[in-house]
Amino acid sequence: MSLAAPPSLDKSALPRGGTPGHSLELARTLRRTRDRLISADGMPPRIELELLRQHVPQFSAGLPAMAVLVGAAGALLALGDLPVMAAWIGLNLLLALPLLLVLRAFEKAAPSMVTAFAWRRRFQIGHLALGLPWAVLMAWPACEACGFVAADAVRFAVAVAVVGTVSLIGASLKAVVGWSFAPLVVVVAALAARADDPSQFALHGVLLAAVPFFAIVANRLRASRTDRIRHRTERDQFTFEIEAARIASDQARQRAEEANLAKSQFLATMSHELRTPLNAILGFSEVIGEEILGPVGNETYRDYARDIHNSGQHLLDLINEILDLSRVEAGRYTLNEEAVSLVAIATAAIGFVQMKADAKRIEIRAEFEPNLPQLWGDPRSLRQVILNLLSNAVKFTPGRGRILVRVGWTAGGGQYVSVRDNGPGIPKEEMPLVLSSFGQGTNAIKSAEQGTGLGLPIVQALVNLHNGTFELTSAAGQGTEALATFPHARVLEVMPALAELP
Repeated sequence: MSLAAPPSLDKSALPRGGTPGHSLELARTLRRTRDRLISADGMPPRIELELLRQHVPQFSAGLPAMAVLVGAAGALLALGDLPVMAAWIGLNLLLALPLLLVLRAFEKAAPSMVTAFAWRRRFQIGHLALGLPWAVLMAWPACEACGFVAADAVRFAVAVAVVGTVSLIGASLKAVVGWSFAPLVVVVAALAARADDPSQFALHGVLLAAVPFFAIVANRLRASRTDRIRHRTERDQFTFEIEAARIASDQARQRAEEANLAKSQFLATMSHELRTPLNAILGFSEVIGEEILGPVGNETYRDYARDIHNSGQHLLDLINEILDLSRVEAGRYTLNEEAVSLVAIATAAIGFVQMKADAKRIEIRAEFEPNLPQLWGDPRSLRQVILNLLSNAVKFTPGRGRILVRVGWTAGGGQYVSVRDNGPGIPKEEMPLVLSSFGQGTNAIKSAEQGTGLGLPIVQALVNLHNGTFELTSAAGQGTEALATFPHARVLEVMPALAELP
């Protein structure tokens, strides 16, 4: 007889409550909504604050280029007139002072997200003051004796260069071009409206077109930087969440280890504190029930003594099962492995439950494949596995029922033990329950038989320790089959006899 090895049991935990991913997504959504409520333009304050932090060093690094353009414009405006040049440079320094003070104050302060938009408005007002001299430059009367190129073309070229420079070094600030050159646009628009020369009108038109063009460039640069900040923020947040989850996992593992240690200490204490008086109870109740020291003289007292002995034995079995399961879960269960025969162990286990089966008129039939080699395993553990399966089968099989015990080869070259009964079976929805510690199905609860709900979990744990698999197949009203399989690696190969040397 051969039997294909069954697939391993699905031991994944059932989902309970919401998933961690759902909680994290909810937190992100709440944070984004809060940011939108704080910001009138939809920009989260933490991102606006980061953009302002970028604006300060970027604009400071571009100040030398601005100084060169101011000097060039002053030289063009004065054309050798030093007082005019000095007045132009002084006007630039005076109107640049508010922005420089704001930059310095921002660097010294520790701005928070709450004040981000107030700081942005201060920067924008500073840029408005910074752009006033360039409006003065365009409104200043041109030198008619200098020619068209020196008087107008070069001046407009410098103005366009200034607009482009500010759009690059100040792109992190919202609407930096609009705030800086709004006065310039007003002046140039007025000059264009009064211009009679087509060449001057064209220059004014080019400058008026350059301002919105560079405003778009600055806005694109700001959007690109905003996206980078968003991605970096989300990455940092994700890293933080992973680290928080790792810390929580480590803490949970530590608490579990502490709880497991406390459980082991408790079970060790219980083993000593309960087993000692139980041995006395079992011993004395057996002496009284069997009337070893003399007749009791009262049949009721003798029955009471036997009931005390049976209850004490049940309690001792429960303690032993709890201790066995605890040692397996803690990884401290030691297998004393040797060569064993599954057929011999199954035969002995049938003998243990035969009397109880006969009392219920249950037929136990054995089908063992012949010449099975021995298995490398712990005889005590394997005996407990088969005995627990048989005890459950006898317990839940009705009178005049049948139990089939099979031992044989698996398709993969391993060995298996199967116990099948024609009892009431286990509903599919109760299958995870009966495989859990202290879990009992509906039939077990209704049954008058005593049980702890630890038999199948112990069987499953002991089979796993032998690198095997345990599968329970059942359906309501169709009986139950418990199948324990052991891998080919545990089957001891029979070596052929060596020929005698001549």
